[in-house]
Amino acid sequence: YGEGPDFSRAFNMRVAAGQFLPADDPRNPRAYAVLGSKVRSELFGSANPLGAILQVGASRFRVIGVMAPKGQVLGFDLDDTVYIPTARALEVFNREGVMEIHVAYKPGSPVAAVVDDIKRILIARHGREDFTVTPQQQMLDTLSTVLDVLTFAVAALGGISLLVGAVGMVTLMHIAVAERVAEIGLLTALGATRARIRTLFLMESTVLSTLGGLGGLAIGAGIAWLLKTTVSSLPVNTPWDYALGALAVSVLIGLAAGVVPAMRAARLNPVDALRAE
Repeated sequence: YGEGPDFSRAFNMRVAAGQFLPADDPRNPRAYAVLGSKVRSELFGSANPLGAILQVGASRFRVIGVMAPKGQVLGFDLDDTVYIPTARALEVFNREGVMEIHVAYKPGSPVAAVVDDIKRILIARHGREDFTVTPQQQMLDTLSTVLDVLTFAVAALGGISLLVGAVGMVTLMHIAVAERVAEIGLLTALGATRARIRTLFLMESTVLSTLGGLGGLAIGAGIAWLLKTTVSSLPVNTPWDYALGALAVSVLIGLAAGVVPAMRAARLNPVDALRAE
C-alpha cells in the first residue's frame, strides 16, 4: 500500500521496530518501506529486517520499520502488507492518483460537518466533485444490512431443513407404528395403558431426533474445524450456546412429530392389533 506518514495514527497502529514512513517531500519521498508483522516473518523469519533492501517490481526500497500485529479491518489483513510512500506507489502501480483517502477526526465531532469540510476542501483542489465521501458509520450500516440478509438466508435454509426433518420424523414414526401393530396389541392385552403406549412412541421419536441433532452438530463442528485448520485466515468458530439451542429445537421437533403417530398407536383396538400378525 502507498501511504502517507500519518497512516499509522489514522489506524491507531503501533511500530514494533524502527519507525513508520517519515514526513518527506510528498512529491519525491525517499524509497523506504515498512513491513507488516506477517510479511516480516515470511520474508525474514527471525532475522532483523531493518536496513535490508526489498525489491518491489523494478524499484528497490530500504526497510526502516516493522509494525506490531494489527489483524484485519473490513476484510483487509493489515499484517500481510508492505507500506511504501504514496508517490512511490503511484510509480510502481503506474497510476495518476490515489484510490482512497482515510480521514481521522476527534471523537464527538459532528460527522456531517466533517463530511462537508472534506467535500469543500477536495472540490477546491479538484475543481469539481469527482469523489465519494463514505463515513465509517455508513460503511458499518451497509455491512450490518449485508449481515442481516445473510442471517435471514441462513435462518430460512435452517427452517426448511427443520421442516424436512419434521416430515421425515412423522413418516418414520408412522412406519414404526404400522410395523408394530401386533406388538402394540400384545402390550395392550398385557395391561399397558394408552398413556404408556403414547409415552413409548414419544420417547422413541425424541431419542431419534436427539441422535440426529447430535450427528448434525458433530458434522458441522467437524467441517468448521476442518476449515479453520486448512484456511488459517478464515475466522471460523462454533458458538456452542447456539449449537445447544439447535439441539434443543431438534428434540422439540422430534417430540412434536411423534405426537400424532403415538396417539394413533394408543388408539389401536387390541383385538384388531393382535389379528394383524
